[in-house]
Amino acid sequence: MADRWALAVAEDGGVEVAPLGPDGMPAGPVRREPGPAEAVRARPDVSRWVWRSTAEVCPRLLAAGVRVERCYDVEVAETLLLGHEGHHGQPRSAAAALARLRGDPVPPDPPQRSAEPGAQSPLFEPQAVHLPLADLLSVYAEQQRRHDRSAHPDRMRLLTAAESAGTLVAAEMNHAGLPWRADVHREVLHDLLGERYAGGGEPRRLAELAEEVSAAFGHRVRPDLPGDVIKAFARAGIKVASTRRWEIESVDHPAVKPLIEYKRLYRIWVAHGWSWLQDWVREGRFRPEFLAGGTVTGRWVTNGGGGLQIPKVIRRAVVADPGWVLVVADADQMEPRVLAAISRDPGLMEVAGRETDLYQSVSDRAFSGDRAQAKLAVLGAVYGQTSGDGLKNLAALRRRFPRAVAYVDDAARAGEEGRLVRTWLGRTCPPAAGASDEPAEEAGIPQEELPDAPASQSRSQEWVPGYASTNARARGRFARNFVVQGSAADWALLMLAALRRACADKAAELVFFQHDEVIVHCPRQEADAVVAAIREAAELAGRLTFGPTPVRFPFTTAVVECYADAK
Repeated sequence: MADRWALAVAEDGGVEVAPLGPDGMPAGPVRREPGPAEAVRARPDVSRWVWRSTAEVCPRLLAAGVRVERCYDVEVAETLLLGHEGHHGQPRSAAAALARLRGDPVPPDPPQRSAEPGAQSPLFEPQAVHLPLADLLSVYAEQQRRHDRSAHPDRMRLLTAAESAGTLVAAEMNHAGLPWRADVHREVLHDLLGERYAGGGEPRRLAELAEEVSAAFGHRVRPDLPGDVIKAFARAGIKVASTRRWEIESVDHPAVKPLIEYKRLYRIWVAHGWSWLQDWVREGRFRPEFLAGGTVTGRWVTNGGGGLQIPKVIRRAVVADPGWVLVVADADQMEPRVLAAISRDPGLMEVAGRETDLYQSVSDRAFSGDRAQAKLAVLGAVYGQTSGDGLKNLAALRRRFPRAVAYVDDAARAGEEGRLVRTWLGRTCPPAAGASDEPAEEAGIPQEELPDAPASQSRSQEWVPGYASTNARARGRFARNFVVQGSAADWALLMLAALRRACADKAAELVFFQHDEVIVHCPRQEADAVVAAIREAAELAGRLTFGPTPVRFPFTTAVVECYADAK
């Protein structure tokens, strides 16, 4: 039996399936099955399924208790190939790809569906075009030829496989949900915010702090309205441009302390308060919809629920099931390790291959043992902090690790000049005009520097439109960061794929992932095996992504019953 089969969902929910030959075309008759689960169950030896979209197929498989080993997501591949070819932003649906192949008018992509609070992902994507199997395979065959024409075909194929694997991980995480104790969450809210008042008004503690702020100013002030606060400071003879914490905490005024506390608690009330709990937690699970590759750098986002922005105090509600534990793993100093691997800088690779702390090792070489200065220098090189002390630090870093600094400098220059900039595997940075929906955390902007969000935005705060600038220098800084962050995202996908495979014969389930952190929920007796699997998956991903290098990708792991205890 062929180890690769294609599956196309029909309008009535049934599917067409066929084995594929080496050329990607049918190697046997096309068959009809009642649904994806029946098709996959009937062919347990198939190692890879080719389909239009994992989001279309996988929820139905998981609802039926069916799991696949690997897949090729045609629409994921189209997105990556369009970017690689310099066509970022063009419609990326399979229907659009078919139209381009045939020279027909290209249909726009359907609008992104908004997640519904507390609901599982739908069985079908709204407005999705279901291509017949023959059409789907025409697109697939053309994509294989486009992979062959890419700058590094083997790397590009690996990237497509990794991104497709990421869609499987995301679908399974959406299905499993993150363990969540609603009773603990309510206790946390009561401890922080006090009693709730009838009518949906601010809870007691917020009302008290609002009174303190008003009393400090000597007149009524709404601390939830930045404009009101700025005017109040102005009346007091103090000029502030915003109410962000970093700006007001140095102001000498009695309103500052209660105002900062109010802002902290207000964010919790709005983003993770009682309404959020009612909307997003069902049957002991929080289910944000994880979207693999949701940003241009490949980092993940969640569609609703603020799943990647869980405050530390709210993590007390993330509690394992009885007899189970959470294995919480953080990648150690991922950015400089990735920079070492992609730049092939001998000195930085040697440092990144040691058992010791990487920043301390860099500081011993270039900063007279000052670890803090070394960390600032490395992150400054990645994020483009090249003025003032950053320029001096960069010069010291360049003397010791010239190839590493040259690598990001070259990326920045290419970005400024409008050239295509790619990750190690081939993910491509879009033109400046197409990067306006990059999340703030992608750009390294601290969350406390974001504008205060109104209550109406509490369910989806991942996106900060308008961040990227068409200014050449700004795009250069973005490109400098992109080659590192994007390559890290590529590595993370392969790590997740390897970890998913290692957990396939266990009860363990992946339940959370963001950038450099992964959480596995497992029976207590599997914890040691999961910790080992994470370590092995990280090292395997390093070899697969970057080839043979001395660079290590260690994780700090904690086996806990409560997420908050891992920090």
